[in-house]
Amino acid sequence: MAYQQPAQAYQSNSVTTATPGELTLMLYNGALKFIKQAKAAIDNKKWDKANEYNTKAQDIISELIITLNRQYPVAEQMLLLYEYLQRRLVEANIKKDIEILEEVEGLVVEFRDTWKQAMILAKTQG
Repeated sequence: MAYQQPAQAYQSNSVTTATPGELTLMLYNGALKFIKQAKAAIDNKKWDKANEYNTKAQDIISELIITLNRQYPVAEQMLLLYEYLQRRLVEANIKKDIEILEEVEGLVVEFRDTWKQAMILAKTQG
């Protein structure tokens, strides 16, 4: 476990030095990681772990909602989509429903991939 400290230091540094765009990308990736873990936990009938991972995904969606820049018209649409994801995650957690998690996962993948493209476009135009 000696490698744990350098890995944690790297992760901490990557978060503290990231741009706002990179942080949003990290949030999307984190949500996807926890959704996948929740699905695996449900498959293995580990209900406490499924709840833990699902709750972490919900927390990330909450963070996306909180950090949404409402100066832009698209933000209101994103807010509605994030709130939908939040409701579906809660429903998936209550029902321990993998199909709902897969729906949310698909949407988060689309958001992440679109965000990546927007970041690339912003760099080439900036």
